[in-house]
Amino acid sequence: SCGPFYPWILLIQTLRPPSTPDPVIGNKEGNECISANAKHCGECIQAGAKCGWCEQEGEALSTRCDEVESLKDRGCNDSQIQNPTGKKWIITNKRVTNRKKVTGVETNKPKPEEITQIQPQKLRLNLRSGQPQSFDLKFKRAEDYPIDLYYLMDLSYSMKDDLENVKNLGTSLMLEMKKITSDFHIGFGSFVEKTVMPYISTTPSKLLNPCTGDQNCTSPFSYKNVLSLTSDGNMFNSLVGKQQISGNLDSPEGGFDAIMQVAVCGKEIGWRNVTRLLVFSTDAGFHFAGDGKLGGIVLPNDGKCHLEDNVYTMSHYYDYPSIAHLVQKLSDNNIQTIFAVTEEFQPVYQELKNLIPKSAVGTLSANSSNVINLIIDAYNSLSSEVILDNSKLPEGVEIEYKSQCKNGVVNDKDDGRKCSNISIGDEVNFNITVTSKGCPNEGKSETIKIKPLGFTEEVEIILNFICDCQCQNNDVVKKSEKCSLNGTFECGACRCFEGRVGRNCECSSNDMATDDMDQTCRKDNSTDICSNNGECVCGTCECKKRPNPEERYSGQFCECDNFNCDRSENKLCGGNGRCVCRECICDPMWSGRACDCSLDNSTCLATNKQICNGRGRCECGVCKCTDPKFQGPTCETCPTCPGVCAEHKLCVQCRAFGTGEKMKTCKEECSYFNLITVKDRNKLPQPNDYPYPVMHCKERDANDCWFYYTYAVNDTEREVHVVDKLDCPSGPDIIPIVAGVVAGIVLIGLALLLIWKLLMIIHDRREFAKFEKEKMNAKWDTQENPIYKSPINQFQNPNYGRKAAVL
Repeated sequence: SCGPFYPWILLIQTLRPPSTPDPVIGNKEGNECISANAKHCGECIQAGAKCGWCEQEGEALSTRCDEVESLKDRGCNDSQIQNPTGKKWIITNKRVTNRKKVTGVETNKPKPEEITQIQPQKLRLNLRSGQPQSFDLKFKRAEDYPIDLYYLMDLSYSMKDDLENVKNLGTSLMLEMKKITSDFHIGFGSFVEKTVMPYISTTPSKLLNPCTGDQNCTSPFSYKNVLSLTSDGNMFNSLVGKQQISGNLDSPEGGFDAIMQVAVCGKEIGWRNVTRLLVFSTDAGFHFAGDGKLGGIVLPNDGKCHLEDNVYTMSHYYDYPSIAHLVQKLSDNNIQTIFAVTEEFQPVYQELKNLIPKSAVGTLSANSSNVINLIIDAYNSLSSEVILDNSKLPEGVEIEYKSQCKNGVVNDKDDGRKCSNISIGDEVNFNITVTSKGCPNEGKSETIKIKPLGFTEEVEIILNFICDCQCQNNDVVKKSEKCSLNGTFECGACRCFEGRVGRNCECSSNDMATDDMDQTCRKDNSTDICSNNGECVCGTCECKKRPNPEERYSGQFCECDNFNCDRSENKLCGGNGRCVCRECICDPMWSGRACDCSLDNSTCLATNKQICNGRGRCECGVCKCTDPKFQGPTCETCPTCPGVCAEHKLCVQCRAFGTGEKMKTCKEECSYFNLITVKDRNKLPQPNDYPYPVMHCKERDANDCWFYYTYAVNDTEREVHVVDKLDCPSGPDIIPIVAGVVAGIVLIGLALLLIWKLLMIIHDRREFAKFEKEKMNAKWDTQENPIYKSPINQFQNPNYGRKAAVL
């Protein structure tokens, strides 16, 4: 199957412009060998890996440099084709060390320089332009590999409590590191800040004791190497125990000055060619390049060692180093850095770690009590990853890495340089490919080095560049008669002396300047000589020959050919014309750029004998329907016209559901369309989903069930999408109906009872209120009974009222 992209491939081939080359061997376009316009064999082989030079006599200079297969097809013998190839030689290939750690006293213990972890160690590559050379590199972590660890500590006042814990670090760390290696050296250095304002106070009293109150602190300093690397842990404890805290003014510290001196002062520090670890311990940030201007220091850091009596003496003279400068020096000296910092500054140093390869960050407790565990964890993290790095490459040389890591993990591109989760004794492999372009540095040998970051071992690669052919050194005839005694005959062609031009050096540049001769071979003042299809020989274009004798270049400037015209169906001019100067001359009844447009209208006649059914126009023998409702090869199909749904209803019903009137004759009468079933109505095609009209239909069968489908015409094929389930009306559910009726009756009864009860309550209250009212309005007779005599007699003192008056 050609797949869904096949129509686009045909379209691209049909619309290909005239300048698109015919894929014939030796063609100019897309051929880097011919494009190079090589004048001699050396230029030719530098143009590309596939380029060869034909020494065969009689060939035009412009046709000698071509792809090797093209030269062979043109009849050039293998013995006359110059096609040098690159090679590789492994010079030193010492096997990686298979060594086990031995407890107790080990006899015949190898020296660090005798341990090999990378293989091979030296090789030579002969590189030809565009031709890659590959080799395999093996890396294996050796067990019991020696380790040097230098502890660089911030001795500003805020680290006072940390110093107490570091004083006993030597012997404790020795015991832990002995579990990893039997050859461990440790050293100690300290730093504070540059001894100028505004970093420290320069008053005489503060220079003696920068701390306030009754605190006794030592004078400030930039960096001091307290103890060079040693295997004596007790000496570490003794010397570190004598150290005193100092102080400074600003928050950031001058740790970068100290790191630079530790990296470049290898002799003073005592670094060996082993695993080198630098532990940088601080609870503050850092100054970097440019900050020295605050103290009037503008000279950039020179990256050199300036230790006198183990003290950095040029802190007031040179600025802080930049991060990039530190990265370079740490990498050059194979130092892996462990930043042991407090939690507050952990994010800052995490960003710094991302800029420094083979570095790690650990969170230091407030008093550095966890420093040993931090160092062990950081070392395990660093040593479990190997990252390859190379020195600066010559211009035009590229290098690619592909790694085969542990558990079959394969990385390429940017990740091809590294492998992770590497344990001691694990072996990983890298495939390294080196490619050159052209002839860098005029063909002089170059040397590059590849090494795993953090390790002293490296691979030395000597690069030799193939810039000339063998025939340029052999069978060279100066003042050859073949060159009219005016040139050197080499590699089958003439290399003319100064002042002579032409294939056989037969022309003199005094008679006609080379530029003038080339000008007569350029069409319309273009930059291409002889349209890049020929050679300018003494002012006249000689067109080059094609492998196929029926194909040829022509014209005054070789600008024409008879094979580079448009194609249709992979045929030149569609097989309906001839190619003349890159344009198709079509046969009668054919037109178009590729003569693929037929002028015969017979294929456009509809059944009513009208062209395109009167609803379109005939273009290149194909109907282009002008009425969007009509489709098909002759614009006779109308999928959205009224009656389409009813027309195809019975066939859709019988094919999709096996029912309907055409159930028995379905195969015979209803196979004219492609049936596609979908799950629901949402899956049916929508009008905007296709470039052709789609008709949506809804029909009902004899059982009052609805079915839904779409009808469309895709070019000459009819497509029907139908929902695979019928939409039938469902019967009544008796239980809900009965329950509903019963519930309704009960509810209505309860409602009537409630209404009756409410009316009775209202009536009773009215009667009671009426009774109370009548009771209040009742008037009773209050006259005395004439028969009744009261048993009480009343008498009045006749003088009572008078005495009262006198009073």
